[in-house]
Amino acid sequence: MQSYTLLRARGTDAAIRHARSAPSSYIAGGTDLLQLMKVNVETPSRLVDIASLDLRGIAADNAGLHLGALATMADVAASEQVRSGWPAISEALLLSASPQVRNMGTMAGNLLQRTRCNYFRDTGFACNKRLPGSGCPAIAGENRDLAVFGGSGACIATHPSDLPVALMALGAVVHIRSVEEQTRDVALADFYRLPGATPHVETLLQPGDLIVGLTVPPSNAARKSRYVKVRDRTSFAFALVSAAVALEVREGVVHDARVALGGVAPMPWRLPAVEAALRGKRADDDLWRQAASLAAEGAHPASENAFKITLVQRTVLHALHLVAA
Repeated sequence: MQSYTLLRARGTDAAIRHARSAPSSYIAGGTDLLQLMKVNVETPSRLVDIASLDLRGIAADNAGLHLGALATMADVAASEQVRSGWPAISEALLLSASPQVRNMGTMAGNLLQRTRCNYFRDTGFACNKRLPGSGCPAIAGENRDLAVFGGSGACIATHPSDLPVALMALGAVVHIRSVEEQTRDVALADFYRLPGATPHVETLLQPGDLIVGLTVPPSNAARKSRYVKVRDRTSFAFALVSAAVALEVREGVVHDARVALGGVAPMPWRLPAVEAALRGKRADDDLWRQAASLAAEGAHPASENAFKITLVQRTVLHALHLVAA
């Protein structure tokens, strides 16, 4: 790990000014950033400690679920408001990492986990995310775990986090405080950036921007939501494929459907074709199978991960059955 300067922010505005005055990274729980610093993948010269900021709230009202950027994974997962109104969020968090990490990890930090592959974490290899233009060995190398949607000729890494998959399905909005000391609201669907020719640019955040919270709108579909995660081992493993599904069924007909995938793209991946196939149709096993068969539309597997095509379809089907039960 390289040396760095640590500054403790005494308020939101001070944190943003510190981060803006020189190239910096924010740190709170540090569960992702510190491990990347230890292997010199991340090498910030300055860290702005925001752990003491008053951004840990968890509240629900008619406008939705409001989560402070520093609310911990463990606290949000345990919240009765979350479990009853947005259960897919609680399930996604409980299937993430370990209890120790969930006690430290925060909402904003979870959104900002670096999209990655094994080559990204090993500085002995080229990586367009670490050094733009150096190449992507994963495309012709080990790519079993990597993207089948949204990749490019520069990068096929996957976003590792579970929480944003549920948030994407449920239409979450990210609240961002800028250097001008103004807050802007950005739909999570617009927050992430696909790799294209610039895979090192993962979000729309600008230098100094600070995530201060999230809002998830209320809906009947959100109350009937589930999260399913398929992985190689049952603890502390990233998803091979995951699915967040939210349904509103009234009088046997699907009135609303939200479906998103994890483990298959550089960002949480929404499935509009599956959603459209569900809406307005009679809810039954035939509909679930027909909709799930569309889940892999547009996929472009790499040399070692074509199995994800079938796995995506089966995971979505399983999630639909769980929600409909």
